[in-house]
Amino acid sequence: MLGIYRKILTTGMLTEKFARHIKKPKQSAIEIREPEIDALGNTLKSTIDRRFAGSLHIRQVDAGSCNGCELEIHALNNVYYDIERFGVHFVASPRHADVLLVTGPVSRNMEEALRRTYEATANPKWVIAVGDCGACGGEFGVSYASCGAVSNVIPVDAVIPGCPPTPVDLMRGILDLFAKH
Repeated sequence: MLGIYRKILTTGMLTEKFARHIKKPKQSAIEIREPEIDALGNTLKSTIDRRFAGSLHIRQVDAGSCNGCELEIHALNNVYYDIERFGVHFVASPRHADVLLVTGPVSRNMEEALRRTYEATANPKWVIAVGDCGACGGEFGVSYASCGAVSNVIPVDAVIPGCPPTPVDLMRGILDLFAKH
């Protein structure tokens, strides 16, 4: 222990000196997009207030994806996008959900689980297929291990394309679902 203290005292400070006059960095692309997210979110909030009395509950189902879409869906809940401020909540049970957000090509092992989740969701219910895999099966298609698109297993009301779709695309897709229905 004494050897460590001796080394600390003899080495001294190795960090750079603090600059007193720091120039303000240029505005990043993230800061530029913020008004778009707020405008889109406020439109989503007004739609949810009108149709769902203030809150929309979503159950996200991974039917066999690579988790790229899940990462973007999880980003909706981070401090930057914070979709809960607009009245969108993710729930653990399909019995509490208004919308099923399904990702990935439906694997044969998830086929029955997805059907049961759909049946457990209360009416009226909507299904959104997320990503290229959810929309058409992606590069996996229909095979011995995959049923392909979500629409091959349960009825789909909306599709959000992309590999993976961005959080803004996901917000637009949710909003587009209610513009159609």
